[in-house]
Amino acid sequence: MSGKLVGMNGNRAVAYAVKQAKVDVISAYPITPQTVIVETLADYVNNGEIDAAFIPVESEHTALSAAIGASLAGARVFTATSSQGLALMYEILWIAAGLRAPIVMAIGNRALSPNINIHCSHDDAYAARDTGWLQFFAENVQEAYDLTLMAFRIAEDERVLLPVIVNLDGFILTHALEGLYVLDDGEVDRFLPPRRPVNPIDPENPKTYGPLDFADWYMEHKRLQYEVYPKISSIIREVFTEYEKCSGRRYVPVKTFNSEDTDKAIVILGSSAGTARYAARKLKEKGLDLAVISLTQFRPFPLKELRSILEKFDVVAVLDRSVSFGSPGNQLFMDIATSLYSSRKRPLLFNVVYGLGGRDFTIYHVEKIYEIMEEVRRRGEAPEESIWVGLRET
Repeated sequence: MSGKLVGMNGNRAVAYAVKQAKVDVISAYPITPQTVIVETLADYVNNGEIDAAFIPVESEHTALSAAIGASLAGARVFTATSSQGLALMYEILWIAAGLRAPIVMAIGNRALSPNINIHCSHDDAYAARDTGWLQFFAENVQEAYDLTLMAFRIAEDERVLLPVIVNLDGFILTHALEGLYVLDDGEVDRFLPPRRPVNPIDPENPKTYGPLDFADWYMEHKRLQYEVYPKISSIIREVFTEYEKCSGRRYVPVKTFNSEDTDKAIVILGSSAGTARYAARKLKEKGLDLAVISLTQFRPFPLKELRSILEKFDVVAVLDRSVSFGSPGNQLFMDIATSLYSSRKRPLLFNVVYGLGGRDFTIYHVEKIYEIMEEVRRRGEAPEESIWVGLRET
């Protein structure tokens, strides 16, 4: 593990990575639980620790609008938000991706209202899943720091030029103090050189950005945008590999744990993956085997990797920290089910809802899911409706 060992919570770790990335513009509006990210960056700017413009805007809608303008002018740009803040940005999310603005944004994942809740759900991350932003999920504070640095490198790659979201679970990671290794500033400079703008705004060479686009050309332009995404996974792997060389920390789009010699697996996102792995170890002590599959890369969706991993199992439970109302399955489940539909060998697949609004996800929930998986395998039939764990029953 390269770098200096320090103690930080997830918010400050992200802010420290942004400072080391030497951003030019920070455009942000505070909202719990990510407020400490932008507060810390404001302190860095005020103290002269970073040479950047800090724009304290009046809303999240404006925060992302200003970020787009700065990015199109050639700046390295960062913003952050959570929950209702991202909902207010929603119109502009599509514009940022369509204009190929390589902005990096951290989301302190938080439940959407009603009722008002400031704790973790993945509602906000899932709300952005179809907008064209790339997305990564951190499992711990170290990953929040590392993924933020890599996000700038990926976003600004001339083969990509797309905005990137780094998700970290609200309070569970944003406010959790952990030990992490931070790279030396010089090492970050070598990994992340200054941005080289592509077609920036130039008064001497005027261009039109985001013009009116009717039925005669809109579909063709969306097709051009669509064609970029299948090429991005290989670029992400390149960046992961290069980052490993300077940090000693290995990243892959899909992580596997205890995947050999077992016929059951759960798929999960974010900080709960660590709990799931701990539970799997406890089950193994009882002679019971459970694989844990977690995603670092959520968009573009790592279809090929997941398909090759999941085809070997007989039963797979997909865990969602969100609800897609009126849908036959929730968000991650829908992606997994679609990925496996054309497989020659499809496992029995069912959906689990957990942890909404910050409710604890525990080893006992994993044990309950394991019992359900055993029943699914025995019957040879998966439940059609989502199973909720940790729910207070009346």
